[in-house]
Amino acid sequence: MQTLERILHSQGFGTRRSCRALVRARRVTVAGTLTEDPFAEFDTGALVFAVDGQDWPFAEHALVMLNKPAGYECSRAPQFHASVLELLPPALRERGVQPVGRLDQDTTGLLLLTDDGALNHRLTAPKHHVPKTYRATLKHPADATLCERLLGGVQLRDEPTPSVAINCELMGPLTLRLTIDEGKYHQVKRMIAAAGNRVEALHRESVGSLVLPVDLAPGAWKWVVDFAG
Repeated sequence: MQTLERILHSQGFGTRRSCRALVRARRVTVAGTLTEDPFAEFDTGALVFAVDGQDWPFAEHALVMLNKPAGYECSRAPQFHASVLELLPPALRERGVQPVGRLDQDTTGLLLLTDDGALNHRLTAPKHHVPKTYRATLKHPADATLCERLLGGVQLRDEPTPSVAINCELMGPLTLRLTIDEGKYHQVKRMIAAAGNRVEALHRESVGSLVLPVDLAPGAWKWVVDFAG
């Protein structure tokens, strides 16, 4: 059991003082019921509260997915473009969620963000080999030879061993679906360049078992639950 004040504070809704004011301003409901006492206690298991009418499931650690649009950097301190964190509500930014890995500013698609450091490490550490699938738009028409090269492994500059695709499918002369289980810098673009072509656009479709929903609009986000990696 936790007080509503502590619950709101832990979920990123500001200082305890501001959380108390939020409740007393009649802006918080719990299970659909208006609650004006910031010290009322609730069981956090499966708890859903709402602030200003927006539902928030209580989560010890936040894990959300974002359909990243082009033109955003995966950084808290971006250099040339806006940060992807600007696409999230203040409560999630206050919790300190971080991108799980990085997508280039011009790469779109599935991006996970979390405040769980252990999960972030598990999903990004090379030894865990979490698969990530991308759809690449190519500059030059390709045939089956391109997939053969990528599946066989291509040598990237300054890398000691070849980089190998774990799955590759030519969806059309200019569209390639590629799965890798590493996270090297600009890896997909560099692999395709090493195989003799060039990426014009890149979109990430999945990370592990998690697939980007077709109805999640660019720039939109949603909670992730029961994610096994």
